[in-house]
Amino acid sequence: MSESRVPSDSPENGPFQVQVAQRVTRLPPYLFGRINKMIYDKRVAGDDVIELGMGNPSDPPQEVVIEKLVEAARNPGNHRYSKSNGIANLRREVGAKYFKKYGVRLDPESEVITCLGSKEGFSHMCLALMGPGDTAIVPAPYFPVHVYAVALASGNVISLDVTDSDKFLSDIAYTCETLYPKPKLLILCYPHNPSSVVVEQSFFDEVVKLAKRYNLMVISDFAYADVAFDGYQPPSFLASEGAKEVGVEFTTMSKGYNMAGWRVGFCSGNAEMINALATIKGYYDYGMFQAIQISAIVALRETEAAVEEQSRVYQGRRDALCDGLVRMGWEDARPKAGMFVWQPVPEPWRSRMSTMDFAMMLLTKGNVAVSPGSGFGPAGEGFLRMSLVENEERLRQAVRQIKACLKDAEAEYAGKASVGAAG
Repeated sequence: MSESRVPSDSPENGPFQVQVAQRVTRLPPYLFGRINKMIYDKRVAGDDVIELGMGNPSDPPQEVVIEKLVEAARNPGNHRYSKSNGIANLRREVGAKYFKKYGVRLDPESEVITCLGSKEGFSHMCLALMGPGDTAIVPAPYFPVHVYAVALASGNVISLDVTDSDKFLSDIAYTCETLYPKPKLLILCYPHNPSSVVVEQSFFDEVVKLAKRYNLMVISDFAYADVAFDGYQPPSFLASEGAKEVGVEFTTMSKGYNMAGWRVGFCSGNAEMINALATIKGYYDYGMFQAIQISAIVALRETEAAVEEQSRVYQGRRDALCDGLVRMGWEDARPKAGMFVWQPVPEPWRSRMSTMDFAMMLLTKGNVAVSPGSGFGPAGEGFLRMSLVENEERLRQAVRQIKACLKDAEAEYAGKASVGAAG
């Protein structure tokens, strides 16, 4: 039998090539990768970097929640696969919180589903709703997953400036009137990440009217529902009349309950959209560890006072950071809610360099990591996002280090200008 040979000039002789899906190649470069690598390198070298970039809560959950987790984890029955939509008692607690806090009645069986964190649920909801040729409207500047989850679902994105709420509503209407095919989905995020813009209930009333007028489905990302200051109470989209007819809302236990690593999120609202998400999740995953769900029930039932206290902790951190920046001559950008300060880069630095370069300078020379606004799209250029996860003393230290860094940088800049003038 003659031996089969591949011709020497055949493509099979070349290096093996991995051809990833177009949905992956469509994703833009990860702009925070450069900063994250430098943070890692500096820490390996022994530098104490104050991390104000990522909104990663540093406080633990309440002890009663941890104790319930330990107890539930010792029960052999809790180690089996769990239903992907969540155990019934947890969904009932979500419904109870919505009714108590917002006056919203939810059917736990058809209008609430648990998620492995709200980010997972949001991404799978986009997969359930969007396809090639479909368009979503997102706020600008944008939280990256609001754009990337749509892209991964093969949809298109139109981003509209979120800073003026009335104009944002009129821009939504104009886009729906003039774009063909019309947008299919409106993504909202209030309190807004990264800009900290907040709204009142009347805003959502208008959103519902727009959604019905233009057959526009709505996703409200309500991640910062439990973190608000100075008496402000963030409204729920679902509290507006007719909201459940047009959309859903994602909430999470990551922030107010300090359970970020536990990955406990919820989607509530329109039963058809919830069912579509349940269908996707049924194919992709099982539910979260049942012991965590049982602990989340305890957190919702017994720790609301601690959630309110956590907001006061964040308010103290906000004031420590903003007071220090104001004393430096920076604009007072104190937010009403959320875990971030959306800080304009001060002059003359805003004119001298990009926001990314400014953030890199603070990290390289000041050992303070912040998120450059450009990481949240073009509308974020000229701003920094500074998180409130460090304690008040660390935040004051961060301000001192930023001040020293800019003083040295200014002297260096003046020296170069002097040399240039002399030449």
